[in-house]
Amino acid sequence: MKKLTHLGILGLILFLGRIQAQFASTGTTTVSVTVGSEAAIQINTATTTLTTAATTFADYTGTTNLTYKIRTTQGSGTGTITLRVTTDFSPAGGPSVASPPTAGDLLQYTCTVASPGTACAGTQTASTSSDTSVGTFGADARSTAAGNSGSVAWTLTNDPVYKTGTYTATVTFTISAT
Repeated sequence: MKKLTHLGILGLILFLGRIQAQFASTGTTTVSVTVGSEAAIQINTATTTLTTAATTFADYTGTTNLTYKIRTTQGSGTGTITLRVTTDFSPAGGPSVASPPTAGDLLQYTCTVASPGTACAGTQTASTSSDTSVGTFGADARSTAAGNSGSVAWTLTNDPVYKTGTYTATVTFTISAT
């Protein structure tokens, strides 16, 4: 019985000696990272002023510039840039996206989105109730580290029923990636 106990203790000491860290002049580790889909947007035009080139009720126009960064999943990833008018024009008496003073008064836009994005097709009509497209991205879309450019070129109907004054609306841009 005593021999078994001494052998058991000796075995435990030998086992513990093997699991101690070994010191040496060098060492290694494995570094692992999981890179997922991501997206970010920067609106470069803090205030987009719509102007008209003539006094004969030509539509108001202006451009909002943006920069985006995106990375979508390989194989099945997608991404979008959308916009929504989150605060309609105010004060009252001027243009309105949700309730135009005259049927046919619209805030519309066209888009540019640098590769790897695809700009919205044709003319879009801005909305206060739903997101509207600015651009889309497919699988494995990757922007540059500095970001890629895009823009929205606005057109607002110049309706004679608008009262004179300055009117502002807030447009919220959203980017997403899967």
